[in-house]
Amino acid sequence: MAELKERIIQSSLDLFEKHGYHGVSINQIVEHCGASKGGFYHYFHSKDELLYVIHDTFITYVLDKANQAKETYQTPTEQLQAIVHSFVRVFDLYKAHIYVFYQESTYLKPHYEELIKKKRDQFKQNIFEVIQKGQEAGEFRNELPTEIAGMALLGMVNWTYKWYRREGEKPIEDIASIYVDIILHAFLTSEEMNKDTNQEYFLKKAFLFEND
Repeated sequence: MAELKERIIQSSLDLFEKHGYHGVSINQIVEHCGASKGGFYHYFHSKDELLYVIHDTFITYVLDKANQAKETYQTPTEQLQAIVHSFVRVFDLYKAHIYVFYQESTYLKPHYEELIKKKRDQFKQNIFEVIQKGQEAGEFRNELPTEIAGMALLGMVNWTYKWYRREGEKPIEDIASIYVDIILHAFLTSEEMNKDTNQEYFLKKAFLFEND
């Protein structure tokens, strides 16, 4: 039955992309995926809840990855590498979800909007905390205001949805490594940049969480 849920979500993504949230009915969704209304309502109370699940899927992914990075890696530099890498990958893994999010997020009901906002804020705070810990540990430059640096990182990576194409010249793994390279060059102190471990890192691709 979980397969049916995924089919419903995928059909709604296809239809929302083409016709917009209000241009698509539940009847059209179930017809598109070969389901019944009973099947739809088994998983979703309403079309509003379906829209929330679409939004929640990729936001939960990046939040879980950020928490995992903080638990798995010891240094703030390693943690930030992992967080940025998984953050960039989400634009390939959940490309349609993100497109619908930016196109249709204004239609989220207040209750669902608050749930999404809570997770987005948690992810943002994870970024801020890792940057701050990196500054306290002497890995990241102290002259960078923590929140401004964090918001710059978020803004740069979020913009990926505007230009990323799966058929483009570089795969998402390479793009993620480029982002990590740019961000660490901006954040790391000169002492950290000159360490052998970081020099080695910049000479190879970072494939953190590549099998997820």
